[in-house]
Amino acid sequence: MKLGASSTVVIFIKSSCCISHTIETLIRSFGTNPIVYELDTHSNGKQMEKALIELGYQPSVPAIFIGKELVGGANEIMSLNVSGKLKQMLIRANAIWV
Repeated sequence: MKLGASSTVVIFIKSSCCISHTIETLIRSFGTNPIVYELDTHSNGKQMEKALIELGYQPSVPAIFIGKELVGGANEIMSLNVSGKLKQMLIRANAIWV
């Protein structure tokens, strides 16, 4: 949770996960500059993944924090985007300025 609160947008992914990269690309398409942690290449990646699983994320990636809040994974982000709420959430978190 501490890492998730370290920036306006934080994304936990695995380098081999195409869904993770799709979500990262979607979030960047709004003009954000998220902090991205690749769990399979980070020195503390296994510990981070364990913490995400303990928070209820299985599979553990992607996991997205916006405005210091754990928003969820791919399904939640895609639902927010389709409903038009993702952009508003990014604006409220000061991750983008429009």
